[in-house]
Amino acid sequence: VLNVWKRVERYAREGYTSVVHGKWYHEETRATCSRATALGGHYLVVRGMGEAHAVIEYLLRGVDRGAFLARFRDASSTGFDPDVHLVKLGVANQTTMLMTESLAIAAEIGSAVRLRDGEGAAERFLSFDTICSATQERQDAILELVRLPLDLLLVVGGYNSSNTANLAAIAARTVRAYHIDDPACLLSLAEIRHKPAGAAETRASGWLPGGPLHIGLTAGASTPNNKIGETILRILALRGLSLPPAVAPRSPEQADGPGSSAVHHAPPEAAFPG
Repeated sequence: VLNVWKRVERYAREGYTSVVHGKWYHEETRATCSRATALGGHYLVVRGMGEAHAVIEYLLRGVDRGAFLARFRDASSTGFDPDVHLVKLGVANQTTMLMTESLAIAAEIGSAVRLRDGEGAAERFLSFDTICSATQERQDAILELVRLPLDLLLVVGGYNSSNTANLAAIAARTVRAYHIDDPACLLSLAEIRHKPAGAAETRASGWLPGGPLHIGLTAGASTPNNKIGETILRILALRGLSLPPAVAPRSPEQADGPGSSAVHHAPPEAAFPG
């Protein structure tokens, strides 16, 4: 987070408006934006590629000024004027956002500035990768994890965590995935409590079918380490299995006995709460 703040402070000192990929109401993004205004700078927060395209549309075509200001009313600095404050732009991000989207947003805004300004674009656009290292490592790891022949994947972490929600969204593109708040969400063999992407918490049935299974397991960057182990034990308990303390987890090849479950997981690491 400190790296993001340093970038935003530099943008403000050098007369660049900070375009922040994040959620305007998130505590990290609010703190980041305050770094810009403290030095007399301005900011604009874009939630995703859709809002980035609205910025690009204004950059290139100067669409309805009133509609633009209304759309970003809560996501821009006091006194923000798109005709003035979109001339020089510096891109930053909430460190728990989806890395690939942050990079894509920076690339598209940069291309728009180059199209608008030609040779002068180099002095009017700056961008740095400020994704949290633990968040990026997790996103990279889950892309590897979903390449395995998984039957399902569990993502453990708070529902308000951006990085955890992003992990679940990545997984859901490839495999049946469930974002759970903690192991207690595994209610029974038949029922699970989880949060689908972009929706409220709900319950689903038939999440843990019988027979041998390969289950992927990961957690948000700020999820306590013990939650991974507790989730594994909960899955085993639901199957009527246990793991003696002195016995290490078996490999998937060894675990594929009748009714067994092989669990693949990425190791947790600490980071800024998402």
